[in-house]
Amino acid sequence: MNVRRLIPTTAVAGAVALGLTALSACSTSDAADGGNGDKLKVTASFYPMQFLAEKIGGEHVAVTSLTKPGVEPHDLELTPRQIGSISESDYVLYLKGIQPAVDDAIKQSGVQNTVDAATLTTLENHGSEVSGHDHGHEGEEEHADEHGHEGEEAHEEHSEGDGHNHGEEGGADPHIWLDPVKYAEVAKGVGKSLEKADPDHAADYKKNTDALVAELGELNTAYETGLKNPATKTFITTHSAFGYLAERYGLTQQGIAGIDPEAEPSPARIQEIHTIAEKEKATTVFFETLASDRTAKTLAKDTGLKTGVLDPLEGITEKSQGADYIEVMESNLAALQKALGAK
Repeated sequence: MNVRRLIPTTAVAGAVALGLTALSACSTSDAADGGNGDKLKVTASFYPMQFLAEKIGGEHVAVTSLTKPGVEPHDLELTPRQIGSISESDYVLYLKGIQPAVDDAIKQSGVQNTVDAATLTTLENHGSEVSGHDHGHEGEEEHADEHGHEGEEAHEEHSEGDGHNHGEEGGADPHIWLDPVKYAEVAKGVGKSLEKADPDHAADYKKNTDALVAELGELNTAYETGLKNPATKTFITTHSAFGYLAERYGLTQQGIAGIDPEAEPSPARIQEIHTIAEKEKATTVFFETLASDRTAKTLAKDTGLKTGVLDPLEGITEKSQGADYIEVMESNLAALQKALGAK
């Protein structure tokens, strides 16, 4: 993560102050009934949060994402206007640790309904290598049920920030949305929080949440079935974003770099990947749509492997292999099936 690109906390505080001054003419009643009088004004930090807000909020919300299509979320710069817009929001949905500039701005904003998706499920530590086989799947259903219920109320306890570092620096892997089961847990918590933020439309939020959770359940089943009998369980990525996915479906992710997409791999790690690819009969080096494919192509050329796209779904662009989260996840499944020789 390029820290130099992030706006310092002092700058955020100043911009928030300016934003609040500019908004002083707005009444508190406007915020209570949705800002523009009919819709809840929702700010989402980046695409996975935007998707949840739009699917669950439906016609009752007006969603704005702080991260524009094509922008790497880890490197997001916030303008004073964006920082001010956070303060205007009735509801903010973000994932603490992915975007420190956003974390700082939200902390300074004074918005009552702020929900950190990281509190709605359980984060885990994933390094460059994550093996679902090593971790096992015992008690996964129990795990999902347990944390699904915990997440429904978790935002109330943690909405002001719990002081924990859920991002790369703390070692916890933030890419929870790439596991459909964990993403469903988050969806349930978001649904509950929207019901409380806008009780007049609680029934619709619950209905939309149930529909989305069912859709994510179908996606999980498709992954379980589609990856059941692979010829190899190892896949290589330039960005170690797929730890939760690998663990969920009994696969092994071998990341050329770490969780930070900007990290440069060491020569020792490159040599190690060479050895692993040969030993585990890996066929493909995956790169992503929002980052350079240079490292992947270089490694593939050196090892005689193919290249492919495995999208971490941090944003949707015209290059994305699908129009939304579900479609891109289905494309990811097809790419993994091909690379792993799954029948």
